[in-house]
Amino acid sequence: MRWESLFDDLEAQMAAAEAAEHAAEVADRVRAELARTSLADRLRAVVGQPVRVSVADHGPLTGVCLDVAPEWFVLRTDAGQALVPTAAVGWVDGLTREVAPPAGQVLRRLGLASALRALARDRTGLRVVTSAGTVTGTLDRVGADHVDVAEHPAGEPRRAVAVRGVLSVPFAALRVVHGAR
Repeated sequence: MRWESLFDDLEAQMAAAEAAEHAAEVADRVRAELARTSLADRLRAVVGQPVRVSVADHGPLTGVCLDVAPEWFVLRTDAGQALVPTAAVGWVDGLTREVAPPAGQVLRRLGLASALRALARDRTGLRVVTSAGTVTGTLDRVGADHVDVAEHPAGEPRRAVAVRGVLSVPFAALRVVHGAR
């Protein structure tokens, strides 16, 4: 009878050790997966839902998350749509614990320049918020790391007579690009 108790005790200890080892392995895998999770992955999980973001040199923006790529996302705000470079974000409120699956190849290629080129192609009137201030106008050209903004009054189409100047803005200085409503 003593031997049976000893073997039962050893089996229980072994089962507890295996359970602890399994729990540690699961925890390690969860930490490794979280370490690979980007802000864009978290934002893609809340597309269609409201979020609030703090943007450097701009302040908070509240809106519905419409579209997300690795370097930028679009919010529908009360003032219209806002293109926000992910690098300009200080914090995001409204994320869930959910994580979207990793972005596919096409989405991973849609950098900030791609979104800005679409705005330039459409000749959309914009308000461009930078680390140095705000400019209204139209994107004329999109380079590898900067945009040229033809400065003109908000609400007016880009016409040579209305352009007050062309400013080159590095991507690193971009905070928010508000589309005209």
